[in-house]
Amino acid sequence: MTPSQNKSRVALDIAQETDLPRFRKDLQAAFAIAVVEKYGSVGDGAIPSDADVTASFEAPNAVVHRILEDGRWVGGAVVSIDAGTQHNALELFFVRADEIGRGIGRKAWEAIEQRYPDTKVWTTHTPYFEKRNIHFYVNVCGFSIVEYYTARHPDPNHAHEPDLPGDDGMFRFEKRV
Repeated sequence: MTPSQNKSRVALDIAQETDLPRFRKDLQAAFAIAVVEKYGSVGDGAIPSDADVTASFEAPNAVVHRILEDGRWVGGAVVSIDAGTQHNALELFFVRADEIGRGIGRKAWEAIEQRYPDTKVWTTHTPYFEKRNIHFYVNVCGFSIVEYYTARHPDPNHAHEPDLPGDDGMFRFEKRV
């Protein structure tokens, strides 16, 4: 990381309705990288699907954030905040495909934790093959892998997981704060 990248300021703001089409497009482009590396293509549709992204935007307790670096939009996050239990979820998280590898994700996660300081437990999920994400959540953000969902052991809280090529399962992560 260069000194200028280390000094960049990463912040969050709330996405507006007019931001959602670009948010969806950038998210899908970022998610496609690992799918293409593993399977050669994303198949017939985007991953996650438009319907799954929209459902995340509209879910109860969802907050859609833009990630900004020095005021420039470079990624996004959808969090689900439960003020009662303080068990919150990182539903979607991405850094734009052309911005990966510059420390933005780490700074964005720090900004999320600062934005929601009362959180007791964070949870998130990622596909088993997404090595970059697994490294990021475990080694950079301090999450632990707590469960592995497959067809034989489905996630009871997500009846319909996104359709991924290979359908080889998802890891569930937790971070106790």
